[in-house]
Amino acid sequence: MNTNLLFEFTVNKEKKAVHVKREFAAGPALVWEAFTKPELLDQWWAPKPYQTRTKRMDFRQGGSWLYCMVAPTGDKHWCRADYQSIDTGKQYTALDAFCDEEGVINSAFPRSLWNNVFKGSGESTIVDITITYQSLADLEKIIALGFREGFTMAMGNLDQYIQAQGKLRKEMGVGHARTASYLNFPGNTEEVFRFYQSVFGTEFIGRGLVRFSELPPDPSMPPLAEHVRKMVLHVELPITGGHVLMATDAPPEMGFKLVQGNNMHINLEPDTRDEAKRLFEELSAGGTVTMALQDMPWGSYFGSFTDRYGINWMVNHNHTH
Repeated sequence: MNTNLLFEFTVNKEKKAVHVKREFAAGPALVWEAFTKPELLDQWWAPKPYQTRTKRMDFRQGGSWLYCMVAPTGDKHWCRADYQSIDTGKQYTALDAFCDEEGVINSAFPRSLWNNVFKGSGESTIVDITITYQSLADLEKIIALGFREGFTMAMGNLDQYIQAQGKLRKEMGVGHARTASYLNFPGNTEEVFRFYQSVFGTEFIGRGLVRFSELPPDPSMPPLAEHVRKMVLHVELPITGGHVLMATDAPPEMGFKLVQGNNMHINLEPDTRDEAKRLFEELSAGGTVTMALQDMPWGSYFGSFTDRYGINWMVNHNHTH
C-alpha cells in the first residue's frame, strides 16, 4: 500500500458505524469502475490469500452482486450486496449480507448498509465509505472478526491494480504526435509479434519486448504471479508505410476481460491537450465512452471510447509533448 495516500478508519459506536476515507492515485472513472465492475472486483475485493469470485452481478438500483470469497483450502464464504441507490460516477449505496450460494441471506450474521462516495481531485480520488449496522453488537461482532485488517488489505490490492494500469498506459507515451494500432492479447503477445516481425521484416522499436517482470518491485504490493511476470507489458513494431503496431498482454489478473472486438484500438497521440480534447469529443459523439478523457497519475491526458460505428479508439496526450 502507498503510505503517502490518505487512509482513515474510524469506528463510531454511537452511530453504530464504520467510517473509511481512502485516497487512490487515479482519476474517479478508473476507481468507480474498480468498485462497480465484477471482473475488476474479482481482482482486489478479497484480502489475500482469499480470492473473490462473482457468480452474478446486476449493477443497478434494485440489482445485486452475488459473490464468494474463496479460502486457500477451497472453502467458500458467500456474500451478496443489494444496490439501494446509484448516482453514476459519484455515489452508490448497498445493503450487504452473508448468504448461501443461491443468495439466501444468513440471518446469523449482521447486515450492513454501505454508502460509498467518490470525489476526484486532479490525479487522485478519495472514496468516502460509511458502513452502518443495525445494532452496536453487530458492529462489535464484525470488528472482532477482523474487518479492519481485511479491508485494509483489500485497499492495498486495489492500489496494486491501479498502479499496474498506470504503468501499462505510461508505456504508450512518446515525444511526438503519431497514430498507432493498439492490440491486446490474453498472454501470447510475443508469439503474435514474432510472427508479424517475420512477415514485415522489421525490428521492434523503443525498448523492444518489455515484460511485466521489468516493473520495479514495490515491497508494499503483493508480487505478480510468475506466469504474468513473463508476459509482454509493451511492444512496438513498425509495419508497412511506417505504421506502428503496439500491444500488451491483458491477463485477467490485471482486471482485463478480452473478447474478440474489444482487443484492438486506434491509438491517437496528438501534440497538444486541446487537440486531444477536440478529437475525443468529436469522434466519441454518438458513441460509448469507456473511460472519460482525464489527467492520469502517469502523466497523460487519456480517454477511450467506441465510436458510433463500433470502432474502438484511445486518445493519449503525454504531458511531456
